[in-house]
Amino acid sequence: MKNSIRFVTFFVVFAMLVMPCAFSQKAYAASAEEIDRDADSALLKLYEKTPAAKELSTIAKGILVFPSIVKGGLIIGGQYGEGALRINGKTDGYYNTVAASYGLQAGVQSFGYALFFITDKALEYLKNSKGWEIGVGPSIVIVDAGLASSLTTTTAKSDVYAFFFDQKGLMAGLGLQGSKITRLDKK
Repeated sequence: MKNSIRFVTFFVVFAMLVMPCAFSQKAYAASAEEIDRDADSALLKLYEKTPAAKELSTIAKGILVFPSIVKGGLIIGGQYGEGALRINGKTDGYYNTVAASYGLQAGVQSFGYALFFITDKALEYLKNSKGWEIGVGPSIVIVDAGLASSLTTTTAKSDVYAFFFDQKGLMAGLGLQGSKITRLDKK
């Protein structure tokens, strides 16, 4: 009983201290110009740190970039971010990514990711869906440091490759399962 009271007290104090800091920035939807600027910057950083991403960009039919996603949770968690779909170096549309989770989790983090669509079929699935739930539809390969060292344009055979970048914060694990990607109306 005494341990469970300490446990609950710890998490209440943690939530009161950490969660407001994570969401202290003004909550607003980014403009198309802001998303484009952030997507450009994120891709440049990704290409500098991960040559495999730069190489895949030469064969990708489209690249969906989410420059900054905020994830937070205390037992129940959520994440949100906005990004741009790039086709031939130009923005073709804007999307958001949303996910909710529950379980043993506590913390706040931000990160970005880019999805490299290798096949026309995968790109059309994204563009024609009313909301793409990751895990349903095209196959996705998460590229870690080990895979990145051996990935080339000739070995890339999956529909979509995902690269994570700029992870900051205090929350364990990154994943896409359960995320939903939906097209936004931005001008």
